[in-house]
Amino acid sequence: MKRAEQASETRAALIEAAKRLFATRGYLNTKVTDITAEAGRAAGSFYNHFAGKEELLKALLDELAAASDRYAVTDEHKSDFTDPEAIRYHVAAYWRVHREHAPTMLALRQAALVSEDFARTLEQFRRAQLEDLADHLAHVQNLPASVETTLTLMSAMMEAPTQLLPELPEAEAVEVATRFIYRALNGRDYPPRA
Repeated sequence: MKRAEQASETRAALIEAAKRLFATRGYLNTKVTDITAEAGRAAGSFYNHFAGKEELLKALLDELAAASDRYAVTDEHKSDFTDPEAIRYHVAAYWRVHREHAPTMLALRQAALVSEDFARTLEQFRRAQLEDLADHLAHVQNLPASVETTLTLMSAMMEAPTQLLPELPEAEAVEVATRFIYRALNGRDYPPRA
């Protein structure tokens, strides 16, 4: 095996080990040596790939952003939030990305609690994600608040069930959030699905 392939495999093993540990122990209770042991790698190998645990978490944040971006380039993607199916699509995408990256989401929240630098990084990420949705509100008349506030509240509405009701089935969570957001944005009852 070539050196570049080995390095790539080691980096991937470290990332996967970190995800497993963040899911079971949390970010704050996981040490670099825990990650290398879980990955079956030498302790020093970590620093060939990451300056520290926070840099590894930034790599996980990049993975999360890429997963989210993949939903924006599909044929099903609609950007008019007066259309309930456009809202449903975004809610479902958010739910799936959050579920697939739950250990990363947990680690991001924990890291932001103890690191001002990481809190800024996470805030920049959230702002960029919300800015990508700003044009989705262009057709909505009489927004309940400013675009930024509306998007922030929508984001909180989508995030809350994933944290507070993790056992809620995806279909139910998507349906409830879609109906709630549609009514909040458009000031009318959600139309029946065809």
